[in-house]
Amino acid sequence: MSKIVIVYHSGYGHTKKAAESVLAGALEAGADARLLPVGEIDDAAWAELAAADAIIFGAPTYMGGPSADFKKFADASSKPWLEQAWKDKIAAGFTNSATMNGDKFATIQYFVTLAMQHGMIWAGTGMMPSNTKAATRDDLNYVGGSTGLLTQSPADASPEEAPPAGDLETARMFGARVAAVTARWIAAAH
Repeated sequence: MSKIVIVYHSGYGHTKKAAESVLAGALEAGADARLLPVGEIDDAAWAELAAADAIIFGAPTYMGGPSADFKKFADASSKPWLEQAWKDKIAAGFTNSATMNGDKFATIQYFVTLAMQHGMIWAGTGMMPSNTKAATRDDLNYVGGSTGLLTQSPADASPEEAPPAGDLETARMFGARVAAVTARWIAAAH
C-alpha cells in the first residue's frame, strides 16, 4: 500500500475542500493517505513526508502564485532538499482561485519546480478537458488542468458552496490517479 501525504494551505476553506476530495480519491484507490495542513508541520510531519511514497502539494492561487503560507513550507523544505529525502517520490499538485484562470498555472508551475528541485517524479491529471459546446460547469476537468488539478470558487462563495461538484469530482479522480501512479512506481521499483 502506497503512502501519500497531501500537504496544503487553505486560506478560506475552499482549497481544503479540494484537498479532502483529493484525499477521498486516493483512499478509494487503496492508498494510505492523509491531509497535512502546512500550519501543522513539526518534526513528526517532516519525518512523515520523508517516509511518504508521494507528496501532493496544494495551495490557493493568490496574486498569481501560491499563498505565502505554502511558500513558507516550501522554503522550509530546504533541509529535506539538502538530504535528498524526497528524491524519486511521486509529486503532484492542485490549486484553487476565485476566477477560472487567475494565473493558476503559475502556482502549478511553482509546485513542479519545487518537485524538480527535490528530484521528484511529477504526475499530472491524466484527464482530457471538458471543452465542447455541450460541456457544463459540473463536467470533469471543466477548468482544464493537465499539469495539475485546477478548481475554482467564486470570491463571494463560501466553502459550502464552492468549489462546484464537477471540480470536486475531478479532485477525487485526481487523487485516485496519483494513487495509481504511485502504486505503479513502487511496483516498478521492486
